[in-house]
Amino acid sequence: MASAALLKTQERPANARKVRVMRIARLICSLLLAVGLLTVPAQSRAQVAVGISVRIGPPELPIYEQPLCPGEGYIWTPGYWAWGDDDYYWVPGTWVLAPEVGFFWTPGYWAWGGSSFIFYEGYWGPVVGFYGGINYGYGYFGRGYEGGRWDNGRFYYNRSVNNVNITEIHNVYNTTVNNTTVTRVSYNGGNGGISERPTPQEEAAAHEKHISPVPAQIQHVQAAHANQTLRASANHGKPPVAATPRPGALNDRGVVAAREGGRYNPPARSENNAARPSTAIHPNELPSVIRPTTSSAGNPSVDKKYQQQQEKLQAQQDKERQKLQQKQEQDHQRLAQQKADDARKQQLEQQHQQQTQQLQQKHAQQQHKLQEHQQPPRQNPPPKPPKEKP
Repeated sequence: MASAALLKTQERPANARKVRVMRIARLICSLLLAVGLLTVPAQSRAQVAVGISVRIGPPELPIYEQPLCPGEGYIWTPGYWAWGDDDYYWVPGTWVLAPEVGFFWTPGYWAWGGSSFIFYEGYWGPVVGFYGGINYGYGYFGRGYEGGRWDNGRFYYNRSVNNVNITEIHNVYNTTVNNTTVTRVSYNGGNGGISERPTPQEEAAAHEKHISPVPAQIQHVQAAHANQTLRASANHGKPPVAATPRPGALNDRGVVAAREGGRYNPPARSENNAARPSTAIHPNELPSVIRPTTSSAGNPSVDKKYQQQQEKLQAQQDKERQKLQQKQEQDHQRLAQQKADDARKQQLEQQHQQQTQQLQQKHAQQQHKLQEHQQPPRQNPPPKPPKEKP
């Protein structure tokens, strides 16, 4: 969708109609995402919804062994199916250093939104929140995390569910976990999906301090997306790299392959796929941002101030989107003038996709931070009455 190409299409009526159809398709995608978000339980919306919705559910979760923990302070983040280029691809499970002492990882998950599947991104926080009831294994059995705990600034590993070398890591314990639920379903809701809903504790956890995936995790996803063997259409639900000892280490000697794959029905590729959103490459392909219209303070003056902050933030973010879009269009024009080959064009598109994703994550964090500031302060419990003397 280079701007130079768009300028040429304006000279040809047939191509101009095609451009209008593509724009209408993007509008439909945004509406589908909006409808999906409205049908997802309100308590789940605190987890950031990535601007991706897919009509076909992800494959079943593969079975694989957990690599050895590389060192103290690393926390296991389970693998999952992501979406890109009209296909699911496997993001291997990996060990990641916790960004803060006392923080746990809440995995991302797919959920049926009424008209499509929507992905909710994982996050770091002091409490493990809702992740769709998905049984990712190795401590993530659908509720909470049974793989370890923090104690006096150190993370202690539960050896019953983690692969830890006790000669190097001594802060371990053994607690047997009765995982009676045997399922490899990888999405919540819809036909055949997990029917779990957030508990009150998980609802409260969604409003705690959060940290988005760290740079190492983002690079890990990008490496998985670039690896063609991790596409579901290539591995048929049985990825050759199911887990890695460290983020992005897809060629490390410690990587493990899936021992068993799951059922997978590849999506049909046709012209109709243009109306199905995938990972955005340019800012103008991002879905419309759904923002709350009122706050939860219940105070008219506070609500008015919050609305003004929302409008200011939206204007700022719209300006940043337009600025990045203009810069990327200039990049396309420069390549067109240089008559660049397909390899350079593809490299530029990958760079643009990364820029757009970073901008989207930045805006999501800004919106989430504004909502956190608007949460009503916790009230101290009333003092207990003094005990009567006998």
